[in-house]
Amino acid sequence: MISAEQKREIIEKFGGNAANTGDAKVQIALLTARINDLQNHFKANPKDYASKRGLLMLVGQRRRLLAYVKNRNIDEYRALIAELGLRK
Repeated sequence: MISAEQKREIIEKFGGNAANTGDAKVQIALLTARINDLQNHFKANPKDYASKRGLLMLVGQRRRLLAYVKNRNIDEYRALIAELGLRK
């Protein structure tokens, strides 16, 4: 689980200030952090199918938000996936 301090840093890095939490870039970055954090959980608990369902829902939400950013501004999308290290 990501800490409040890590969350605050992500919001400030991708949103510009601490109050800009609703921006799509901030939401994508937070979802990416949660997804990356869950990978360690699944290494220790490979049969946790309920959490895998939650992970798939997080990945789907991130995919929809990425499509939104891509349709709005392709340069911003490319910079975001490069910064987050996503494979698109």
